[in-house]
Amino acid sequence: MDPTLRENRAAALPGWVALMMLLAGTATMVAILGATGRIPYWDALPDIRSPAVRAGSPDAPTAGMLTVFVVAGLLVLLSVTGLLVNSSGQARVLTRWGRYRGTVRRTGLLWVNPLLRRRRVDVGLRHWRSENVHVVDRTGLPIVVKLLLVWRVKDTARAHFTVADHEGYLREQVHAAVTRTASALPCDSNGVPGPALRDGDWFGDELTCWLAPQVTPVGLEVFSVQPLALDYAPEVAESMRRRQLADLEASLRTVVLDDAIETASLAVQRLEHTTAQELDSTARNALMEHLLVAFLAPTADVRTGAPFNTRTRSSPPITRPTKAATSSVPAPADRPENNEER
Repeated sequence: MDPTLRENRAAALPGWVALMMLLAGTATMVAILGATGRIPYWDALPDIRSPAVRAGSPDAPTAGMLTVFVVAGLLVLLSVTGLLVNSSGQARVLTRWGRYRGTVRRTGLLWVNPLLRRRRVDVGLRHWRSENVHVVDRTGLPIVVKLLLVWRVKDTARAHFTVADHEGYLREQVHAAVTRTASALPCDSNGVPGPALRDGDWFGDELTCWLAPQVTPVGLEVFSVQPLALDYAPEVAESMRRRQLADLEASLRTVVLDDAIETASLAVQRLEHTTAQELDSTARNALMEHLLVAFLAPTADVRTGAPFNTRTRSSPPITRPTKAATSSVPAPADRPENNEER
C-alpha cells in the first residue's frame, strides 16, 4: 500500500456557474445563427439579421463569427459534460488515466473537470447484517453466529485503490474476527466457573476492538459489532440442550436439599427452645431425618408429576370388600359356637 495515499479535496465549482456558462454559450450560438439567417425569423422576436439577409440574400458567416460559434459550442459542451449531482451520504472519486486526483464530498449541483473519471462511493453510516457464520468455540463445539456491523467509508482514496472490493474485504475480516474471538472462550460455562461467550457484552466488544484496526488501512471505520444470534450448530444443539437441562436439574436439587437441611435444623432448634429441653444426638438425628423426608417427599412427587401419597410404593392398595364377598360370610348368629375351641 502506498503510505502517501490519502483522501484530498478535489476542485469543484458550484453548479450555477456551469449553468450561466451554458446559457451564455447557447445565446451566442443562437445569435450567430440568427444573424446569418440559418434559423427562421419570427416577428415577435427582435430582428438581429444582417442587412444582406433582410434584403433577401443570405450572408456568409465571417471568420470571426465562426470562431465565436466554435468557442461558444465548446463552452456549452464543457458545461453540460462537467455537471455533477452529488447527494448526501455519497462522494465521487476523481481519477485521470488511473491516477487519483481528489474526492468530491460536497452535495448538490456541481461542476468538475469533464476529463476526469468519476466513481461513486457510499460514505454514509451503513448497517450490515451478516449471514450465519459457522465457527467453533474453545471446547471444539460448532456454533453459529449472526452479527450486526455498523461501519462507514472514512478514506475514499484508500477504500477505492487499496483493495479491489472493500465490502468483500470487510466480510472476510469479520469472519476471521469471529473465528479468532469465538475460539477464546466456550459458548456456555455449563456449571464450570469462568466466563463464556454468552456472558454480557464481552463478545461484541472484543470483536469491535479486534476488527477496527484491521480495516483502518483500507479506509474503513467500524463503530460496533454486536452478535444478533449465538447458538450451537444443528448437529449438536439437541445434545447440548439436554446437557443444560441436566445441569439445571442438578443445581435445583442442590438448592432444594440445602434449603431443606437449613429448614429442618431451624425447626429442631425452635423445638428445643420452646420445650426448654435439649435433645440428644440420637433423637436429634431421628427428628432431622423425619423432617427431611417430610420436606423432600412432596418435592419429588411434584417434580415427577405424581400426586403426593404417604404410603410406600411396595404397600398394596386398601380396597373395600364387595357385596358378594360380604354376603358369603355367615352372620354371627348362624355361626356354631364351640366353647372348647374358644
